[in-house]
Amino acid sequence: MLTNNKNVLKWVDEMVALTKPDQVVWIDGSEEQLNDLRAQAEASGEMLKLNQEKLPGCYLHRTAVNDVARVEGRTFICSRKEEDAGPTNNWMDPKEAYAKLGEIFEGSMKGRTMYVIPYCMGPIGSPFSKVGVEVTDSIYVVLNMDIMTRMGKAAFDQLGDESNDFVRGLHSKAELDDQKRYICHFPEDNTIWSVNSGYGGNVLLGKKCFALRIASYQGKQEGWMAEHMLILGLENPQGDVKYIAAAFPSACGKTNLAMLIPPEFYSKQGYKVWTVGDDIAWMRIGDDGRLWAINPENGFFGVAPGTNVKSNPNALESTKKGTIFTNVVHDLDNNTVWWEGLDKNPPKNALNWKGEKWDCEAGEKGAHPNSRFTAPAENCPCISSEFSNPQGVPISAIVFGGRRAKTAPLVYQSYDWEHGVFVGSIMASETTAAAAGAVGVVRRDPMAMLPFCGYHMGDYFQHWLEMGRKLGDKAPKIFNVNWFRTDDEGHFIWPGFGDNMRVLMWILDRCEGKADAVETPIGYEPKAEDINIEGLDIDLGTVKGLLEVDKDLWKEDAAGITEFYAKFGDKLPKELKDQLAALKERLDK
Repeated sequence: MLTNNKNVLKWVDEMVALTKPDQVVWIDGSEEQLNDLRAQAEASGEMLKLNQEKLPGCYLHRTAVNDVARVEGRTFICSRKEEDAGPTNNWMDPKEAYAKLGEIFEGSMKGRTMYVIPYCMGPIGSPFSKVGVEVTDSIYVVLNMDIMTRMGKAAFDQLGDESNDFVRGLHSKAELDDQKRYICHFPEDNTIWSVNSGYGGNVLLGKKCFALRIASYQGKQEGWMAEHMLILGLENPQGDVKYIAAAFPSACGKTNLAMLIPPEFYSKQGYKVWTVGDDIAWMRIGDDGRLWAINPENGFFGVAPGTNVKSNPNALESTKKGTIFTNVVHDLDNNTVWWEGLDKNPPKNALNWKGEKWDCEAGEKGAHPNSRFTAPAENCPCISSEFSNPQGVPISAIVFGGRRAKTAPLVYQSYDWEHGVFVGSIMASETTAAAAGAVGVVRRDPMAMLPFCGYHMGDYFQHWLEMGRKLGDKAPKIFNVNWFRTDDEGHFIWPGFGDNMRVLMWILDRCEGKADAVETPIGYEPKAEDINIEGLDIDLGTVKGLLEVDKDLWKEDAAGITEFYAKFGDKLPKELKDQLAALKERLDK
């Protein structure tokens, strides 16, 4: 037994009584225990050990064919009152959820081992950090949680013997029946139940389930923020580092920005970029009145396809050791892995993500489009020296972004915090061919939190407004970026990738009062000449075009915002209604 905490012991006993495992193993996080589990997973075929010379400590895993992604339609917020879940979440009455899932969980671990995983979200010893306990019948989950969290006895030490402040996570693969697959969150009970899935996003309960859905609710109750944001540090040649938190919906280059490589023009001068986090930020107000952030995670759960030496060399480097690959191609000749977009040399003798013989010439993709790597953050060449700092890092700027072909300019700054909350609340992306359904449809995703907010989004906006009031003049400045403006042929105009740093430089200059701005109907914009384009094959005229605000397009957008806001009824803060009215007024002038 790793803990004397009666709250933990009582809850684990209840879960054992419900699921009836043959044995219970407490995970202490020791290398000896983990190696034993890796060997078991290899023996059962759950994990394949890869070429240990080329990929030391790396394994390949395949999920069930019906179990390859997060299932938003089967994900529920089980708040006691339906209105507390809000119009953007699926709601189930907690009594009904416990009963319905209880029946599925009943005896689900017979003939199996239950693993009890204590884990800490955030650095051990940090006042920001929170403890969770996940019980599971999956070794894959244990080994992933080891990479993604601070797992093991140290987490129980952080919790202490008396505290009841831990998130209870129950997971069973059960039968992997997709008709009985549920991911249920009980915010008032600090509880998550996930059944009939083995896919990371549904079963690594520390990730989106705890670190966003439950933590966003905790943050509202306790006066802090859990956000779907990367955290990066930008170091100037004098050695000063300023930190930015940024939120983007999926497929908008979030991980690439988090691990940005400065363009040669900047790196020669001595500029550097440091990664604190690629996905989630927990932020609270420090003793100095500023907003401070930690990354609650300890690893990266990245999408493999498209990750390559050009798009994200640091992410690729992170996967070279101690990594679990899920649903990628198995190169049988080298016992390594491959995926679409890695390079132009697909293996000739290979198995696809389903484990079937795969012919790269036949036109079918070998890796699943949502195939993943789970890699330790410490592997990342640009990981920040502040990554495990228990105090976190101070945030100078908050950046929102989406994928808009014509509407949003390259960058603009909000007038103030309240207007910045408005800018975040109207965040949107246009669907690409990659997403199901029609192309070019505007999808609103406020603060990139639409699938991850654990309570009513109207209350969430209110919480943002209140945080701003507490921060006062120490609040970070808020910006919006759009790397995805296209010309009439549909080609991207801005080069993107490392060159996005040129925009971040203007953002930080604005935070420090070093750069001018032009007032527009939507916010403050740079003067075109203040975006450094040295070494790029675009001219000042192109930058002016990228910054252009088309009033007609924005009027169309304002109509879309009005429709979106209607969802939130009387829970929509008055401040945001007023901001929308003010935008319409400025566009009419």
